[in-house]
Amino acid sequence: MKRSSFLAASATIAAASGAAPALAQAVPGGTHFVERKADFDQKAFDAAVGRPAQIRQLWEAVAFKPGVWNNIKNAMNGLQFGFGFAPDSIAMAWCGHGPSSAYAYGDDIWKKYQIGTYFNLKTDAGDPISTNVFRARQNATDPNADPDGPKSLYQDTTVEALQSRGLVVLACHTAIEEQARGIVKKGLAPAGMAATDVANDILTHLVPGAIVVPSMVAAIAVLQQTYKYAYTTLTF
Repeated sequence: MKRSSFLAASATIAAASGAAPALAQAVPGGTHFVERKADFDQKAFDAAVGRPAQIRQLWEAVAFKPGVWNNIKNAMNGLQFGFGFAPDSIAMAWCGHGPSSAYAYGDDIWKKYQIGTYFNLKTDAGDPISTNVFRARQNATDPNADPDGPKSLYQDTTVEALQSRGLVVLACHTAIEEQARGIVKKGLAPAGMAATDVANDILTHLVPGAIVVPSMVAAIAVLQQTYKYAYTTLTF
């Protein structure tokens, strides 16, 4: 069953039985504006960011600057091929919030809510970006490829390619809830949809593998303090 169909069925069951928590459990992070601990998948978060590693690095991004993905690729390559860390000993976490949250949204969300229009993100031709063009891998996933090759895994800056190399993509529940209200206010949501409906839709249609955290600014503190991630951000 598709996730959207599952959510619709869950909502129907909840309405009939008065079992509101069922829908909250179906939506990553829950349906409250402020995520509650009961709705946070702590186990998945800990397993993803706390796996054994020799070096840990997080990337905070707020402004929508696609060049950051090239920097993540360069960090992975430098650590693996230059410093000699084994690939599975490198832990990387993507911490996007604000407009950068949209990197973690699925193509259907970009289309349905006109994400490019909402954030004023344009193509080189000046048109709003209509889909998540940053997601799908461009090169073959071959760990034995020449890292110098322009068509190798090691020069692919897409979200999927970097995930295949171990990047953990985190999604900010707070940012999504806030953006859902903005999308409705700007008239970019289908008629009749409330902000909660939009937020629930986004939360259930993130890029595969994304993990929802209660708020990214809080998650960054946990990554640094508990898991000893080195903090990186770019201001270009």
